[in-house]
Amino acid sequence: MASVARSRILALAKNFNPEGARLGNKVLRQRLRGPILAAYYPRKTVSFRDLQDAYRPFDLETWDDYEEDRLEALQIAKMRGKGAPKKKRTAAGEILRLIIFLLAAIMTLLAHFFLSSYIESRSAKKKK
Repeated sequence: MASVARSRILALAKNFNPEGARLGNKVLRQRLRGPILAAYYPRKTVSFRDLQDAYRPFDLETWDDYEEDRLEALQIAKMRGKGAPKKKRTAAGEILRLIIFLLAAIMTLLAHFFLSSYIESRSAKKKK
Protein backbone atom coordinates (compact mmCIF):
# COMPACT_ATOMS: atom_id res chain seq x y z
CA MET A 1 0.00 0.00 0.00
CA ALA A 2 2.84 2.36 0.81
CA SER A 3 4.39 1.76 -2.59
CA VAL A 4 1.10 2.73 -4.28
CA ALA A 5 0.93 5.95 -2.26
CA ARG A 6 4.56 6.67 -3.00
CA SER A 7 4.16 6.14 -6.74
CA ARG A 8 0.99 8.26 -6.77
CA ILE A 9 2.81 11.12 -5.01
CA LEU A 10 5.80 10.86 -7.35
CA ALA A 11 3.48 10.93 -10.37
CA LEU A 12 1.64 14.02 -9.10
CA ALA A 13 4.88 15.83 -8.10
CA LYS A 14 3.91 16.01 -4.43
CA ASN A 15 6.04 15.38 -1.33
CA PHE A 16 6.08 11.90 0.19
CA ASN A 17 5.24 12.32 3.86
CA PRO A 18 3.76 9.14 5.38
CA GLU A 19 4.27 10.34 8.99
CA GLY A 20 2.26 13.50 8.37
CA ALA A 21 5.04 15.75 9.67
CA ARG A 22 4.68 19.47 9.13
CA LEU A 23 7.07 20.34 6.33
CA GLY A 24 5.93 23.86 5.45
CA ASN A 25 5.12 22.97 1.84
CA LYS A 26 1.92 24.99 1.91
CA VAL A 27 3.87 28.13 2.71
CA LEU A 28 6.65 27.34 0.23
CA ARG A 29 4.17 26.84 -2.63
CA GLN A 30 2.61 30.28 -2.16
CA ARG A 31 3.57 33.18 -4.40
CA LEU A 32 6.37 35.42 -3.19
CA ARG A 33 5.13 38.56 -1.48
CA GLY A 34 8.20 40.73 -2.01
CA PRO A 35 7.10 42.45 -5.23
CA ILE A 36 3.60 43.06 -3.86
CA LEU A 37 4.93 44.64 -0.66
CA ALA A 38 7.47 46.70 -2.60
CA ALA A 39 4.72 48.05 -4.85
CA TYR A 40 2.56 48.95 -1.82
CA TYR A 41 4.89 51.67 -0.56
CA PRO A 42 5.33 54.75 -2.74
CA ARG A 43 8.67 55.30 -4.41
CA LYS A 44 11.05 57.73 -2.77
CA THR A 45 10.87 61.17 -4.29
CA VAL A 46 13.61 63.77 -4.35
CA SER A 47 13.62 65.90 -1.22
CA PHE A 48 15.14 69.28 -0.56
CA ARG A 49 17.85 67.59 1.48
CA ASP A 50 18.84 65.48 -1.55
CA LEU A 51 19.24 68.65 -3.60
CA GLN A 52 21.34 70.24 -0.87
CA ASP A 53 23.60 67.19 -0.76
CA ALA A 54 23.91 67.13 -4.56
CA TYR A 55 24.97 70.78 -4.79
CA ARG A 56 27.12 70.91 -1.64
CA PRO A 57 30.42 70.53 -3.58
CA PHE A 58 29.63 73.78 -5.43
CA ASP A 59 29.40 75.73 -2.14
CA LEU A 60 25.90 76.96 -2.92
CA GLU A 61 24.00 78.46 -0.02
CA THR A 62 20.59 76.88 0.52
CA TRP A 63 17.80 77.54 2.96
CA ASP A 64 15.33 74.94 4.20
CA ASP A 65 12.49 76.54 6.16
CA TYR A 66 11.24 73.23 7.55
CA GLU A 67 14.69 72.26 8.83
CA GLU A 68 15.21 75.70 10.37
CA ASP A 69 11.82 75.48 12.11
CA ARG A 70 12.69 72.01 13.40
CA LEU A 71 16.05 73.14 14.78
CA GLU A 72 14.45 76.19 16.40
CA ALA A 73 11.79 74.03 18.05
CA LEU A 74 14.52 71.70 19.37
CA GLN A 75 16.44 74.64 20.79
CA ILE A 76 13.33 76.00 22.52
CA ALA A 77 12.56 72.56 23.95
CA LYS A 78 16.12 72.24 25.28
CA MET A 79 15.87 75.66 26.92
CA ARG A 80 12.72 74.49 28.72
CA GLY A 81 14.46 71.27 29.78
CA LYS A 82 12.32 69.12 27.47
CA GLY A 83 15.01 68.17 24.95
CA ALA A 84 16.56 64.79 24.32
CA PRO A 85 18.79 63.47 27.12
CA LYS A 86 22.54 63.55 26.76
CA LYS A 87 24.13 60.57 25.09
CA LYS A 88 25.55 57.87 27.32
CA ARG A 89 29.26 58.08 27.73
CA THR A 90 31.27 55.12 26.55
CA ALA A 91 32.87 52.69 28.94
CA ALA A 92 36.29 54.02 27.97
CA GLY A 93 35.15 57.55 28.79
CA GLU A 94 33.88 56.42 32.18
CA ILE A 95 37.23 54.79 32.96
CA LEU A 96 39.05 57.95 31.92
CA ARG A 97 36.80 60.04 34.18
CA LEU A 98 37.46 57.65 37.06
CA ILE A 99 41.23 57.86 36.53
CA ILE A 100 41.11 61.67 36.45
CA PHE A 101 39.00 61.69 39.62
CA LEU A 102 41.45 59.37 41.41
CA LEU A 103 44.43 61.45 40.31
CA ALA A 104 42.74 64.61 41.57
CA ALA A 105 42.02 62.92 44.92
CA ILE A 106 45.64 61.76 45.22
CA MET A 107 46.92 65.24 44.37
CA THR A 108 44.62 66.74 47.01
CA LEU A 109 45.86 64.30 49.65
CA LEU A 110 49.50 64.96 48.76
CA ALA A 111 48.97 68.71 48.86
CA HIS A 112 47.25 68.40 52.23
CA PHE A 113 50.09 66.23 53.58
CA PHE A 114 52.84 68.57 52.38
CA LEU A 115 51.03 71.69 53.59
CA SER A 116 50.37 70.20 57.02
CA SER A 117 54.02 69.09 57.36
CA TYR A 118 55.17 72.54 56.20
CA ILE A 119 52.90 74.28 58.72
CA GLU A 120 54.11 71.98 61.52
CA SER A 121 57.75 72.67 60.67
CA ARG A 122 57.08 76.43 60.63
CA SER A 123 55.32 76.31 63.98
CA ALA A 124 58.17 74.20 65.43
CA LYS A 125 60.71 76.80 64.27
CA LYS A 126 58.71 79.63 65.88
CA LYS A 127 58.59 77.80 69.23
CA LYS A 128 62.39 77.52 69.35
